[in-house]
Amino acid sequence: MTAVPPATRATATNATAAAGFGTNDTPGARRIAAAFGRAASAGRAALIPYVVAGYPDHETSFAAALAAADAGADLLEVGLPYSDPLADGATLQRATSVALRAGATLERSVALLTAISEARPDLPLVPMCYANQILGGGDGRAVAGRLAGARAAGVIVADMTPDEGARFEAVARDVGLAVVYLIAPTSTPARRVEVARRSGGFLYCVSLVGVTGARASLPPSVRGLVVAARADSPVPVAVGFGVSNPAHVRMLVQAGADGVIVASALVDALGTDGRNVPALARLVGELRAATTRA
Repeated sequence: MTAVPPATRATATNATAAAGFGTNDTPGARRIAAAFGRAASAGRAALIPYVVAGYPDHETSFAAALAAADAGADLLEVGLPYSDPLADGATLQRATSVALRAGATLERSVALLTAISEARPDLPLVPMCYANQILGGGDGRAVAGRLAGARAAGVIVADMTPDEGARFEAVARDVGLAVVYLIAPTSTPARRVEVARRSGGFLYCVSLVGVTGARASLPPSVRGLVVAARADSPVPVAVGFGVSNPAHVRMLVQAGADGVIVASALVDALGTDGRNVPALARLVGELRAATTRA
């Protein structure tokens, strides 16, 4: 595996910041980097579980978040329910619909982030949302400020690319948030480099072409994608979409992933009513054990 030396990574990041782009020199990005660093120092990749805010209700989603934290999460991704989640597969769409029917709103999601951060202050929180939720036809300052006030470290805007993200990056820098961008298997090498240099905290590497959802297997090409992404990226590379069991995690760790994101499989673990928090905790523990590098 070929990786970019730390000095080279830092030089690339500093050059991007000097050009007025990127959010990797923010307090949130530094909290994220520290979490990846702690995992690496322990000989592991970072584990990033996902919970849906307000699924199946506010109180249970809070319990699920704390259970994931205590079972081994290094960071926590929190999905903010949205009525048109383009990147989400059937599991997350179902959970989002249940959350919305139960009264989930942006305000309640921010309150959940605040409660999690107060209960587990050392756990970096990275909410995932869509552009309409955060920008609302403007520059996103109001929502970004609220996320930062809830002590979120960064934000993933699933349908926003660096081409349209510069204005929001400036807002995020002002409030201290990292803006995490995504690359796909279809991203060209040049595109991969550009997105990686603009991503704050970490780079989200989508493992497959398609939407989220637990898969029985990951495409063999994901190994090469991880190697290429790490060679191009000045920030840690975390792989998500389709990751559903410890074998997947071990394969990605062996390929060199700095972090692994697991979403749909954890929502599935909660059961049909979304309330089996102990089952979610058990799966997080199993996934965490698989992050150790041989």
